[in-house]
Amino acid sequence: MEEVKYETFAEGVKACVPTILGYLGIGFALGVVGKGVGLSVFAIFLMSIIVYAGSAQFIICGLIAIQAPITSIIATVFLVNLRHFLMSLSVAPYFRESSLLENIGIGTLLTDESYGVLTMALKKTGRVSVAWANGLNICAYFVWIIATVLGALLGNFIPDPELFGLDFALVAMFLGLFLFQVELPMKTRTKQTIIVLMSVIVVLYLLMWLTSAEIAVIISALVGCFVGMITHDKY
Repeated sequence: MEEVKYETFAEGVKACVPTILGYLGIGFALGVVGKGVGLSVFAIFLMSIIVYAGSAQFIICGLIAIQAPITSIIATVFLVNLRHFLMSLSVAPYFRESSLLENIGIGTLLTDESYGVLTMALKKTGRVSVAWANGLNICAYFVWIIATVLGALLGNFIPDPELFGLDFALVAMFLGLFLFQVELPMKTRTKQTIIVLMSVIVVLYLLMWLTSAEIAVIISALVGCFVGMITHDKY
């Protein structure tokens, strides 16, 4: 079996192939949805460059559709994207010898999908090079931008995204990401995985009765992170 390497930029690009396949579909769907709520192709292009977060961009489109105030959009996107701080913090120790600029570059372009690929690589080898991480992140970044712009350009020909199931694209992506991430922990940390999942499910169910769905998801996710942290050394 060929040994998998995590050294060069090209090897990082190669590791990004599964993410590319997902981003092409999700990005295209976002472009179509964005066009459907009245955004221009250039606005979708800028949003992908600056925001670069699929879930947040779908949320922005949804809030624009209901004519939510700009302050609500900013606050919601900020809360949803707080998880990126946690993801960056969790991989930062592996890049202690890298410069501040290199760390900022990796953290800025880290997404749910590239984080999944990166953490799986770190679990296998314990280290990856900055060049490899940049190959993974930069490739995903440009594919996402291209996919969303293509969706925006062709959005006029798809007036009803729900007709093709494009509204479910983001959910499908996160289901796949979840299964990809939980496969290894289920084999090595079965008890911890079950405890974290149950804590998230219980908190989410209870909060759905007390607050909005958006707040319930954010709080339950944070609870899951907290439970995972305090049970990490026990299992």
